[in-house]
Amino acid sequence: MAEAERITGTPETGPESEPEAAAVPGCEDDGDRAAPREQRPEQEGGAGAGEAGATARRGKRRIAALLLVAAIVYLLDLGSKALVVAKLEHHAPIEVIGSLLRLEVIRNRGAAFGIGEALTIFLSLIAVIVIVVIARLARKLYSLPWAIALGLLLGGAFGNLTDRIFRTPGVFEGAVVDFIAPTHFAVFNLADSAIVCGGILIVILSFRGLDPDGTVHKD
Repeated sequence: MAEAERITGTPETGPESEPEAAAVPGCEDDGDRAAPREQRPEQEGGAGAGEAGATARRGKRRIAALLLVAAIVYLLDLGSKALVVAKLEHHAPIEVIGSLLRLEVIRNRGAAFGIGEALTIFLSLIAVIVIVVIARLARKLYSLPWAIALGLLLGGAFGNLTDRIFRTPGVFEGAVVDFIAPTHFAVFNLADSAIVCGGILIVILSFRGLDPDGTVHKD
């Protein structure tokens, strides 16, 4: 039988004639073994790009939140001032909560709550500087609470700066319209309130260790 198979060329089918085991993927020698399934450089680059894209989108959403808060504050301040000037100026004050809270129009050339009336131009420049600083911080803004705080500051600064630019007696010397008059307290407006609330929120966030970029640090 074996002689016949040698003549015809038919391979012998016994245990001794089994062919060498075929190469099985993943079972090669160390020299021929395929590289393990790991993240290739192009995959790493893709993951990094995806993470960077997500971070950029989050930053844009925070900037949008900042601008939205600022726009709401600014429009409320602008509208309320226009209303009280048209309806209340040169009229008797309106009592809102008895004698505890009144609406009374006051033209203020100073800072918030009537401070520094002789420094109108200087205060206008400070408002411009605050706006520029907020614009620079917005480029690295990834925290929603910081976006709200900066939006309050930005809207309030724009509100009072609008008065200083467009109201009498002239550009950067205009008097701010104040009309919220609590008893035994300075008269103020919505822009002043937004600035104070934004400042308080920034102090709270700083004490909690939250930075504008969203990182939290412990002292």
